[in-house]
Amino acid sequence: MAVLLLMQLRGRVTAAELAAELEVSVATARRDLEALSAAGVPVYPQPGRGGGWSLVGGARTDLTGLTEPEAQAVFALLGTAEGAAPEVRTALRKLLRALPGTFRAGAQAAAEAVVVDPAGWGAGDRRRPELVDVLQAAVVRRRRVRLTYRGRDRSPAPRLVDPWGLVDKDDRWYLVAGTPDGRRTFRVDRVVAAEVTDEPADRPAELRLADVWDDVVAEMEGRRSAVAATVLAPAGVLPVLRRVFGRHCTGGEPAPGGRVRVQVAAHTARSVAEQLAGFGGSVEVVGPPEVRAELVRIGAELVERHSS
Repeated sequence: MAVLLLMQLRGRVTAAELAAELEVSVATARRDLEALSAAGVPVYPQPGRGGGWSLVGGARTDLTGLTEPEAQAVFALLGTAEGAAPEVRTALRKLLRALPGTFRAGAQAAAEAVVVDPAGWGAGDRRRPELVDVLQAAVVRRRRVRLTYRGRDRSPAPRLVDPWGLVDKDDRWYLVAGTPDGRRTFRVDRVVAAEVTDEPADRPAELRLADVWDDVVAEMEGRRSAVAATVLAPAGVLPVLRRVFGRHCTGGEPAPGGRVRVQVAAHTARSVAEQLAGFGGSVEVVGPPEVRAELVRIGAELVERHSS
């Protein structure tokens, strides 16, 4: 991208000029130019004094379609990931220098406008697992991966999978992959080891990772909302209930005594009760009976534990 932008900006460049501008060797710059030509980009060399590399007939690529706001949006997005790897910082510098001069100040300001701190207040630093890089390389190269995976039973077992893509959901990483049993989703923090093989991965031709993940989320949310309870709570508690239960807190109709009636859900009656127990006597569970029974059981456990 940087080479193309520079060629479009200057019209003609030499390998030596590219090498100096992009902080690479002359041999690397020449290989990059030859690779562009081999890939079908209409670039050609002109030998002799005053020669260099140009785009055939002054051809332009889609990169010149970037408007100033679009360039700023791109660098704002890249800038938030600047701390992820040295390669990202290097790429940002190269692309920034290749932008038209009138765009550079705004793009640089956009790249520096946001800092992402992965650590919460009072929490440890949250960094993406090292295995993410290994798995991402396998996805890009379309290579099968031999996983050693610790499932719910906590017994590590080998799995040979076709990696389709990675998803970062609230700082928890998932690998979406094809297996002999169909699509599966693996939590990266449960992957004990990952070995990228030389076997080509099987990936559906029309696969869109975003659509696949929507299906995964829908299935998971369905399991997580298997048990619903009706709750009466003070109106002021409703925002807290919504933060605790997320999309599994619905309703909010007025009820007698200045309260509201809401429905909350989780994957088991025990889980619903555990999340409601923290609200103490401020909430009343109307039903079902199994959630009320679990609350009574939790209350008895707390009394027994702390009555002394």
